[in-house]
Amino acid sequence: MAYSALALQIACQSVNSLTASDARVSILGKIDEISAKIANSKRFLGADTKLVVLPEYSLTGFPWGETAPEWIAKAALSPDGPEYDALAKAASDNGVYLAGNHYETDPNFPELYFQCSSVFSPSGQAVLRYRRLISMFSPSPFDVWDKYLDVYGADALFPVADTDIGRLGAIASEEILYPEIARIIASKGAEIMVHSSSEVSSPLPTPKSITRHARAVENMAYVVSANSAGVFGIDIPEHSTDGGSEIIDYKGRVLARAGAGETSVAYAEISLDSLRQYRRRPGMGNLLSRHPMQMWAQAYAGLDVAEQNGLGDGSNPPARDHYLARQRRVLEKLDKAGLI
Repeated sequence: MAYSALALQIACQSVNSLTASDARVSILGKIDEISAKIANSKRFLGADTKLVVLPEYSLTGFPWGETAPEWIAKAALSPDGPEYDALAKAASDNGVYLAGNHYETDPNFPELYFQCSSVFSPSGQAVLRYRRLISMFSPSPFDVWDKYLDVYGADALFPVADTDIGRLGAIASEEILYPEIARIIASKGAEIMVHSSSEVSSPLPTPKSITRHARAVENMAYVVSANSAGVFGIDIPEHSTDGGSEIIDYKGRVLARAGAGETSVAYAEISLDSLRQYRRRPGMGNLLSRHPMQMWAQAYAGLDVAEQNGLGDGSNPPARDHYLARQRRVLEKLDKAGLI
């Protein structure tokens, strides 16, 4: 089986300067705009376009000094709210699997928001919802680990969707820098890794571009990575994160890469038959079959670095200085242990 995937490079319209009500209007308007761009990209590129990946937080931008309650009111989507309904409709109207990344609320953690990578099917069903686990300035399930596992169980942490276009797994933004995220979803069968990002792009190799290639090779998987075409409506240089969306195959080869600006040129064929044949081929290149996972598990056992349950049960929103203070404590711990 073969089909085409598109890393749709679009501008991110931030909602930081808007009121909560105006932000909601902006979000729904952005979804309408995205749906139209998918329709016309597919019309131009071909009807076999079955997977579209959007950039990170493309509907809202990122929090820039807002408290957790303020950001929830402005920018966090409810899993059963109108914004997700509109994204599901965009997927079904265009007959694509639509992958994106957004902030969302959770009734089990009403004081917090999470960053979620989601995939909607052509029938409008949410087939994958992955919540970012490693984040510098936003809450993650790791911050409320015990309660999160009690509510959702371990299977919810690294979901993989078995679909008619292959087994899909999600990596959020800078999590591409952590090989374990990709390794775990590959160990659950992921063949195509959808990567929503908003990152610095450069003609020179960047950490994320380097590690995208590594994740593809290590896991014998496609990586479809969508970057933003600038971030507008916030007082930072607009094109700080612009360009470089790309599709990489399971051998680490770049199949397509975008320059700057809004564009649909990061578009390439995904060959599931070729990938699956490659994964079943004995030889030194079959890295999936050669990883001693039990050995890594034993080597990691007992290590204590990042702060688990740093937000307790999530009943109180984090203070503005929570994240930097947490990092300083971890650095002090690593320094005392002689690890840095």
